[in-house]
Amino acid sequence: MANIKSQIKRNRQNEKRRLRNKAVRSEMRTRTKVAVAAYQSDPAGETSVDALRIAMKRIDKAAAKGVIHANQASNRKSRLMRRINQLTGG
Repeated sequence: MANIKSQIKRNRQNEKRRLRNKAVRSEMRTRTKVAVAAYQSDPAGETSVDALRIAMKRIDKAAAKGVIHANQASNRKSRLMRRINQLTGG
């Protein structure tokens, strides 16, 4: 345990950020899985388009918040679109 006041505060801040980042990352992964599942069940449906839109939005938000790097966000979006295109036969 740290004895220095500034380090104690820094530890508290790091823990808060870790939990926030964990939540954002988890939400991003969940939305991605939901989008893929929606396209597997009904590729032409309105819900699958919405699920994909929300997944892309979550990836962008994670990058904006600094949870993931901008290039990582781009790679994730690209990979997601490749999977969706394979499922829809495009």
